[in-house]
Amino acid sequence: MSSHAPQGQPPLRTVLVLGGGSAGSSTHVRSLAAGLVARGVRATVCAPAELDPLYDFTGAGAEFVSVPRSGDPKSVAALRAACADADLVHAHGLHAAVRASLALAGRGAWPTRRRTPLVVTWHSRGYPEGARAPVLRLLERQVARTAAVVLGTSSELVDRARRRGARDARLAPIAFPVARRTVASGPDDPDQVCDKTRAELGSVERPLLMAVGSLDRHRGYDTLLDAARAWRQLDPVPLLVVAGEGPERGALQRRIEAEELPVRLLGRRDDIPELLAAADIALLPSRWESRSVLAHEALHAGVPLVATAVGGVPELVGDAAELVPYGDAGALAASVAALLADPERRAELKRKGLAQAASWPTEDETVAQILSVYDELAQPFAR
Repeated sequence: MSSHAPQGQPPLRTVLVLGGGSAGSSTHVRSLAAGLVARGVRATVCAPAELDPLYDFTGAGAEFVSVPRSGDPKSVAALRAACADADLVHAHGLHAAVRASLALAGRGAWPTRRRTPLVVTWHSRGYPEGARAPVLRLLERQVARTAAVVLGTSSELVDRARRRGARDARLAPIAFPVARRTVASGPDDPDQVCDKTRAELGSVERPLLMAVGSLDRHRGYDTLLDAARAWRQLDPVPLLVVAGEGPERGALQRRIEAEELPVRLLGRRDDIPELLAAADIALLPSRWESRSVLAHEALHAGVPLVATAVGGVPELVGDAAELVPYGDAGALAASVAALLADPERRAELKRKGLAQAASWPTEDETVAQILSVYDELAQPFAR
């Protein structure tokens, strides 16, 4: 692909900043970095050291700079050094944006150059309680007013940014790489792989339900376990598997054992496409989501999805999924039971899901959209 930089000018230099590095934001940054590099843009990713082995930013052609998660002066200093000759800084997430704004503070306008523009993508929202709630609002206002452009991954986040005082807030749906199943060389076909996966999970003669995500309070897993209790009345009893790790694992496992629920916590897995392909239904019980990675992968794979009608989920899936209220275990249990008893409805959701997924922006279109924003901000001064 030809260089994006105009002839006679050095390539645009961008710095992409990650904070905690959720799966969604990290996957997006990896995709964005690869697309920018392919267009001749110099991309540097600043993130906690443990993220590069997981997401291979360097393999995408980006420079990687390790920056700790904490907001101490050393962390900000490391980020400031990485941004020293950047034409533009793009922070992903609230905490990354706060640190990026601190790193850029005081660099001001030089005789031939204005302040380095800051672009912020809001991928999600926080859930503060008590005294932390006003602190979060203060940080959101700081970020919204500091950024040259705020990109929201859902309309709700765009509206939130505007309420917090953003000068320029735009909808920027992101694309994730389409998950591909890895099939070992040999006689196995996809159906055989699915059968093998189900056998390994203990779901040969019973429906397989699947949820994916960190084991955090806002993911709605307590509600999911409440629904699993109701599914014990079905014949055969479906097996629910949850792929992910997190602070709530101990509490969830104790409850599964105490109530003898048909649930298995699988921990962190690197074979999500294979697991999802073997599932009868995917479940997303979260308190809030913008562009959910699981919803994205389920619809692309043609797996029926039951999700909570929160955040950007309805906007993302349209009528290609069953939507239920957050925290309503009865509605969740009933929706799953109805789907298991109705193969025609599952087939319909598969068709609609594939059609909906085909309407989403591609990775290439996403990179092009973001690069157009970069050009607006970086062109007014010489690089």
